[in-house]
Amino acid sequence: MSTAAAAQAGPGVANRGAITACVILAVIMQALDSTIANVALPYIQGSVAASADQINWVLTSYIVAAAIMTPPSGFIAARFGRKRVLLVAICGFVFASVLCGLAQSLNQIVAFRLLQGFFGASLVPLSQGILLDIYTVEERGGAMALFGVSVMVGPVLGPVLGGWLTDHLSWRWVFYINVPIGLLAFIGITAFVTETRIDWNARLDWLGFSLTSISIGALQLFLDRGEQLDWFSSGEIVIEALVCGAAFYMLMVHTFTKERSFINPRLFLDRNFAVAFLFIFVVGVTYFASLALMTPYLQTLMGYPVVTAGIVMGPRGLGTMVCMFIVGRLIGKVDTRILLAAGLAITAWAMDAMSGWTPDVSQWTIVYVGFIQGAGLGFLFVPLTTVAFVTLPAHMRGDGTGLYNLSRNIGSSVGISVMSALLVRNGQVNHAEIAAQVTPYNHAFQATAAQSLSPWTAAGRAALESVIETQSSIIAYIDDFRALMLMSLVVMPLLLLLKKGGPAKVDHTIAME
Repeated sequence: MSTAAAAQAGPGVANRGAITACVILAVIMQALDSTIANVALPYIQGSVAASADQINWVLTSYIVAAAIMTPPSGFIAARFGRKRVLLVAICGFVFASVLCGLAQSLNQIVAFRLLQGFFGASLVPLSQGILLDIYTVEERGGAMALFGVSVMVGPVLGPVLGGWLTDHLSWRWVFYINVPIGLLAFIGITAFVTETRIDWNARLDWLGFSLTSISIGALQLFLDRGEQLDWFSSGEIVIEALVCGAAFYMLMVHTFTKERSFINPRLFLDRNFAVAFLFIFVVGVTYFASLALMTPYLQTLMGYPVVTAGIVMGPRGLGTMVCMFIVGRLIGKVDTRILLAAGLAITAWAMDAMSGWTPDVSQWTIVYVGFIQGAGLGFLFVPLTTVAFVTLPAHMRGDGTGLYNLSRNIGSSVGISVMSALLVRNGQVNHAEIAAQVTPYNHAFQATAAQSLSPWTAAGRAALESVIETQSSIIAYIDDFRALMLMSLVVMPLLLLLKKGGPAKVDHTIAME
């Protein structure tokens, strides 16, 4: 073990086990919150009186805050000490989680989720950094495998645990559950982890960081509120679009004129990184948007109890975990472009299968299609990370990992917002088109089987409206799933732009960051 690793491990190598357990707890806490709230969304929606598109702000606000704060986490840790920053992050995350559980309005819970994402952004990279320090180079492979499993615990256990807590206690407990986990992690890190040396010479491009934050924030507000305010007919939406465009333009000018900017433009001269940057954006869109769509589909259209919805969604994360281990062994033996093509094809197939669903679809179908979709992500995540950095110079990998993860997070938030807006808009269009067929001249209503849906009685009109609303929603979901399928297929030709290169070993440091 190196001197730095020995110092980090404290008075004896045996402390590594305790340190590992503590930082893994912090990672699990953050990973759980990426999915645990999904199954509780319909219940939160009822409690805070939000519309179908507004409630997804609970998801996107967290992702956006985490996206903005992940790149500067390394600078903050270097400037103030890694242990100190990690402890503050845990305290802030737990405090924000309690506030989320106590929220009484949509504005409150969105604000508190922003705060939660702000503090939670640094938990994963800082915990990973500690593990890399306390294990030797030969031992890091096993440590990073354990770290990867802890990261994937969220997608597997999140929906199941969230469903159980919501059903047996309250949706508020999907946030309160962070209190005991965070308390254990805080006590353990305080007791066993030693502080790193503070680097007072560390610098951050604050102007570039500010412009990046403003452009991302304005874009997210534009997407989240556009459908509600009828897009460019609203002055607010116009202002948000202008702010986003102006901030992005200033960011580009600043990036290409400053010697050491927040975004390193030289990264995009590497063809593999540039293509992977786009690919990981699409992965973020397809995976997290479909996850956000599944919750209301199962609970609202299919009438599943929240526990059942969580259980049938759990295998999706299990499929990802299993295939990540399988693909990890194939890297270096199989061309990564073939693995990526397989991942995109599997994802597209799963979306195509979901576009054929109706509320009568069986639980088994939902489980195995979800597992296959998760497997598609497993085939994409590790090879994509490998091919993104295999040709990138070592001194540029720090900037590359921050920008790469930023693209994935932005893709996730943009995907959820756009698919939610399309769901609402297509639902309205479908409702109008179907309702237009309900006229006295439609002979279908004269049939005996349709008497209960007679448009000439109050009860018949109410029943008819319910049927029309359900059918229009089903078609809107089909449109969304097909859009996600087409997105997975459209990017396939970009695989031809990737350089084949030699067999590369997975850099676990990058893959799990």
